[in-house]
Amino acid sequence: MAAGEPVAPGATSTPRGDSTRFLISDLCSELEAYLEPGEVEEVYRAYLLGAESHEGQTRKTGEPYIYHPLAVARTMAEMRMDHQAISAAILHDVMEDTATSKDRIHAEFGEEVAELVDGVSKLTHLQFQSKAEAQAENFRKMMLAITRDIRVILIKLADRLHNMRTLGVMRPDKRRRIAKETLEIYAPIAQRLGMNAMRRELEELGFSAKHPWRAAVLERAVHRAGGNRREPMRNIEQAICSRMETAGIVGRISGREKSLYSIYRKMRDKRHSFEEVFDVFAIRIIVDDIDTCYRSLGLVHNLYKPVPGRFKDYIAIPKSNGYQSLHTILFGPQGIPIEIQIRSTEMDRVAESGIAAHWQYKAGSESSRTAQSRARDWLKDVLEIQNSVGNSIEFLENVKVDLFPDEVYTFTPGGDILVLPRDATPIDFAYAVHSDVGNRCVAAKIDRQLAPLSVRLQSGQTVEIVTSPGARPNPAWLSFVVTGKARTGIRHCLKSMQSEEARTLGERLLEKALETLDSHLSHISPARLDQMLDAMQLEDLDALLIDIGLGNRMATLVARQMVGKDSPEPDTTAATTTLAVKGTEGLVLSYARCCHPIPGDPIIGQLSAGRGLVVHRENCRNVLHESRERSDRTIALEWSHEPQLQFTAAVRTRTANRRGALADMAAVIADHGSNIEHISFNEQDGHSTAMTFLLTVSDRQHLAQIMRGLRRLPDVLRISRQRG
Repeated sequence: MAAGEPVAPGATSTPRGDSTRFLISDLCSELEAYLEPGEVEEVYRAYLLGAESHEGQTRKTGEPYIYHPLAVARTMAEMRMDHQAISAAILHDVMEDTATSKDRIHAEFGEEVAELVDGVSKLTHLQFQSKAEAQAENFRKMMLAITRDIRVILIKLADRLHNMRTLGVMRPDKRRRIAKETLEIYAPIAQRLGMNAMRRELEELGFSAKHPWRAAVLERAVHRAGGNRREPMRNIEQAICSRMETAGIVGRISGREKSLYSIYRKMRDKRHSFEEVFDVFAIRIIVDDIDTCYRSLGLVHNLYKPVPGRFKDYIAIPKSNGYQSLHTILFGPQGIPIEIQIRSTEMDRVAESGIAAHWQYKAGSESSRTAQSRARDWLKDVLEIQNSVGNSIEFLENVKVDLFPDEVYTFTPGGDILVLPRDATPIDFAYAVHSDVGNRCVAAKIDRQLAPLSVRLQSGQTVEIVTSPGARPNPAWLSFVVTGKARTGIRHCLKSMQSEEARTLGERLLEKALETLDSHLSHISPARLDQMLDAMQLEDLDALLIDIGLGNRMATLVARQMVGKDSPEPDTTAATTTLAVKGTEGLVLSYARCCHPIPGDPIIGQLSAGRGLVVHRENCRNVLHESRERSDRTIALEWSHEPQLQFTAAVRTRTANRRGALADMAAVIADHGSNIEHISFNEQDGHSTAMTFLLTVSDRQHLAQIMRGLRRLPDVLRISRQRG
């Protein structure tokens, strides 16, 4: 779906008058309240270009498409955004859905507007293997655009909000898909940026679209229970008002309704009944300044008893999105729990608008600047994740991990606060300080006591990270870290460390092997090197060196190929044989007669003068001694997936001395599609004979079938495969 894909009003509600058409004249009237005349004129020019570009396009309701960009611009105007962001909101779909180019937008409206429009536009010119990959890549593009200009996400959220308000006539499956994406990505992003009003509406619309029956049942239950709450709520509010008047505190008191989605999520996550979740009276007190917030807190604690351990001071320690407020839970009349939120007027504005408050309330708004700076800190972490991950799907998953609603507040030894997701560990703390601290972490102290690196941190703890210059991340950390930054940092460091160390080791081994052949890596011609890399299906020399360092290829064999020794004869048999074992392209390959390896056996290769690479079974006595003495001449090998060859296997039997016993055994072998290449006898006593068969087989499974058939014969007393 395009950023503003045509959708139509339907079953979902249409708040703030979306049921009536919002015209460009209405938008200009709203903009004139805070923009300069020249800036309003530029917005009008953007409208003319948008109307021209979308000419002939309609939404699913049949109305002209331009009404969607105007509705997005309206939401941006309500945030008091600047004229460039409003212009970009009107033009946000022209690059994606019309022939209008970025260059034209740049020429007419400048670089900022062009970059904003480009940041919101999806990638339509690339082909993806799946919808999940396309979604992830578009999400990565958008998040990178946000790190350059945070207004991109405000346009995207406004676009998503209008699409959600008008989702009703979409197909049910598409409606659920869009709602799921909204609940998993866009609503959490709005919360992460402190835009609670936007987040609440996205959650309510997403919940109604994804689970319409559950939403309807909850709505009816809330409506039925609401009547019983009005009188107690009124009495509690009057009691608090009376105390505030007596104390001379001026403020506003209002009952705060829990949203349907909030009720649903608590019932689902905490396994609570509706009565347990809904039987909490929520009241918000808004006063003039911070001092009055704390005075009001003391007042309500004197009026009703506080519940121990349920007080949270988000004014002294703001949430990661800049949210500030005092939260406390009290025992009300008849034991009714009362949830109280106390904040200043400015804090309330920022709590509702988040980073948008930076544009709405610029003058003297310290809280709005705090929200803006915290958002930028989060986006720096997002950029760091992007620079370390391998693909867009991994990036999306790591960013989604960071959109946690629950947080713990920890302290550095210097007293700085670090806000982390719930269940964060000292490793998450270390990476939150800096990636280098996380990579070199060896131990942690919590409140001055050594603690396991996997322990879950609690709010209020002081964490000290012990580092060592030579330390490296442990892969086991990935099983318990929770932040995207930590997970990405660990993976990136492990990959880099493995590749770098493997390349260095591989280069050293190859140079040593070439020295024994009176050569040097610099002496190998580029043409010869390219020919080898093509045969091995490797991209470049670094990939070959890493392969050697990881033990996938033997340096001695590669060196011989480079200088042209032990090259295979150009006959069909040698070419076919090479295909039986992985990584032996271009090598002379033979199979050891001492242990007779067959497909399915763990195998090892040994370099032999005049015979090229000899394949042995791993447990062969001959090669075990050689590998201990000369480890540079052996390499672990793997069979190819389907070697189309016949191999020889040696089977030893002890058989009763009975006339016709050998004929019975030969018949069983033939019935199983095998031939006897050689038999040797050794009579042990007058009653039995030891025989060794060399049989042709295709793999271990084939050999096992033959041995099971022989074991069923009454004359076969014992049977085993001969070990080298």
